[in-house]
Amino acid sequence: MASQFDFYFDFGSLASYLAHTQLPKITAETGATPVMRPMLLGGVFQATGNASPMSVPAKGRYVFTDMKRFADEYGVPLVMNPHFPIITTPLMRGATAIQIQEPANFQRYMDAVYRAIWVDGLNLNDPDVVGQVLTQAGFDAAKVLAMANDPITKDQLKAVTMKAVERGVFGAPTFFVGDQMFWGQDRIEQVKKALMH
Repeated sequence: MASQFDFYFDFGSLASYLAHTQLPKITAETGATPVMRPMLLGGVFQATGNASPMSVPAKGRYVFTDMKRFADEYGVPLVMNPHFPIITTPLMRGATAIQIQEPANFQRYMDAVYRAIWVDGLNLNDPDVVGQVLTQAGFDAAKVLAMANDPITKDQLKAVTMKAVERGVFGAPTFFVGDQMFWGQDRIEQVKKALMH
């Protein structure tokens, strides 16, 4: 029985959002807690030669339909963000900064950003909109931005992204149970089985 599992994610990944909504359920059913690993999916794509399924129009259309079916199955809201793709580097730096400096607020930050992108369909490419989202979630937006731009934050995010690539990650979300890798939110049942053994 594993007591924890690694969860690599990027806010720009629709599948990461869906997996994020199921993390409490995984913990409830297995007793294992996620170790959150914010990474830059763009950096992973660059390092591995992978690309977003949205870069193939027919596949992109299907992926949203497919993900909407999962969202309905999970009973969670989902909209296709009209501003996609969202350049998530500042958002992922924010996640890394809060994880390092204010871990108690990490979940609240995650929930606020995921909701803004995949439920409210907001344009988080616009710094003003990001500021509003963070303020509404109870954060000092200027402080989060300052922490996100700290060289320590940037280095940590790069390091996690590089480590992900070294471990074989090529997309998001990716789970690790020990050395076993599971890619995609549709592998949650397999993750649970691995955690129970």
